[in-house]
Amino acid sequence: MQQKKNFHRHFATPGLNLYWIIIAYIIVGWFYPVIGLIALICMIGPVMTSIWKGRWWCGHVCPRGNMYDRLLSKYSPHKPIPAFVRTFGFRLFMVFFIFSMFGIQLTFTVPWSEGGLAMWGGIGRVFWTIIVVTTIVGVTLSFIYAPRTWCSFCPMGTISRWVAPKKAPLPKVFTNIHVSSACQMKCKSCARVCPMQLTPYDSRGQEIGYLDPDCLKCGKCTLACPTKIMTLKH
Repeated sequence: MQQKKNFHRHFATPGLNLYWIIIAYIIVGWFYPVIGLIALICMIGPVMTSIWKGRWWCGHVCPRGNMYDRLLSKYSPHKPIPAFVRTFGFRLFMVFFIFSMFGIQLTFTVPWSEGGLAMWGGIGRVFWTIIVVTTIVGVTLSFIYAPRTWCSFCPMGTISRWVAPKKAPLPKVFTNIHVSSACQMKCKSCARVCPMQLTPYDSRGQEIGYLDPDCLKCGKCTLACPTKIMTLKH
């Protein structure tokens, strides 16, 4: 009996391999906990840039996202991401849960009274621990469902989604997918290669373009489009 192929698939694109950063962060942070504070960049960065560019950071800068797309995507089964993890309720729960874990660990595990390197090392260890645990969860989900399953409910990604532009007028630096009205939605190649398993073809013919706030602006859909009637532009 012939095995049915999954709808979603791996799609390689040109670009930098940034996943070595998350690997180095985890290894070095084990020996030097203060390194954990670097995680603040990947917590503040995606939210701040999302105000003007949407979830662009997640698709172009995030080392962990880069690992999912460029490394784990080659071995993932690419099954559909469970619908419930995209719901507002679940994503809201994850935001509160992760930040509660931060608060609890910062309160009870950091040697605040010692000050100096001991204190900063303790704070760094909290950030490092959260990153390691969520990375383990993300990698596990990559091999169960799809590479970017974690990104579908990542707390920072969720907050980025909330602040991302969703209607006109759009910021000048904002880029999004534009699909020609000539699209017939027959091949659905764009949806097959989308890391977030979105459906850009839904915006065919719309002047404003595809404004799903979970779009990573990665451009995979434009490269996979067989008729090249999809563009990533301002």
